[in-house]
Amino acid sequence: MRAVNLTFKGEGDDLYQNRLFSYLQKQLHVPIKEMKQIRKKVYKVRAEGLDFILKGFSSYYQFVLQKNVLTSLKREGFQKAYSFYSLEKEPPLLFEQTYYGCLEWIETSKNEFTFYKQLDRINGLKLLSHFHATNEKLVDQYAGSISNFNQVGRWQERTISFLNNLPIIGYFVPKEIINEMLSWADWSLKGIEKELGVFENGKKVILHGDVAHHNFLRAKNKDIYLIDFDLISIGTPRSDYLQYANRILPFLHWSFQDLAKYKELAIYMNEKGFIYALAFPTDLFREWNRAIREQTYLQPAKIQQLLEITVGQFHERHNFIKELKRFIAMENGLSW
Repeated sequence: MRAVNLTFKGEGDDLYQNRLFSYLQKQLHVPIKEMKQIRKKVYKVRAEGLDFILKGFSSYYQFVLQKNVLTSLKREGFQKAYSFYSLEKEPPLLFEQTYYGCLEWIETSKNEFTFYKQLDRINGLKLLSHFHATNEKLVDQYAGSISNFNQVGRWQERTISFLNNLPIIGYFVPKEIINEMLSWADWSLKGIEKELGVFENGKKVILHGDVAHHNFLRAKNKDIYLIDFDLISIGTPRSDYLQYANRILPFLHWSFQDLAKYKELAIYMNEKGFIYALAFPTDLFREWNRAIREQTYLQPAKIQQLLEITVGQFHERHNFIKELKRFIAMENGLSW
């Protein structure tokens, strides 16, 4: 019997990883040499002649759905995403109530993708547009399998969570700023309800749902890939673009004019519904809710980050909201 060099790198439950390693050795066609935890239930695996990502899924349905969607995307011509490997002797891989899939390992560039760089922001939008244009053909095929995205419902839930967390948030953030944030959310949601057709009608695509910078990966060959499809849903492209706009606005110093220079966004910035939606402080509510849920707000580095996006960027964001309100007033024929 050949000896195996069992090496684990990264933090995590060593006992769990040892059990998982033993399970995989029995279930996969390829002998494993090394496992490195990337995040919870995601590992970089080095096997004989092949590196791959081992990723856990909450259900077999989610695993199969993502595998099928990615396979369909590749078939339709979208190649800038990972593939699923079939390495199991007898699928599925089920270990301690988690289903695991083997994903293509994409060798990354040392020059990471970042929204800080203008060229990356442009190329990220181009890739997202290509993703939408390709998967539009798949919407009917997956309409019964992928849920519809409810923009207003998602933000109403986020607002309720934020309101429930105010006793803690109020300890760190001045009351005046909190009241202003809530007024932005109220103005935004009321405006979206008036223009709800913008998010319910028209072209539908498969939304990525999490267009954060870390889900755009620059490969060693300099190509950019889209990764992590856990939050896919069906809706209008606006929802992905709204999230992308919210992610890049801090790097544009919350400039309405600079945001409108991106052609993929400019086509929506004459729509009142899209303008109302840009005002919703989704990033602030999301990050505060997450920090309180995970209790990371007790960490000095985390609270500093939260205060930077909440208080440090307040003046720029306040001026941005004023620009949005000025636009709406002009569209409604009112003086400002």
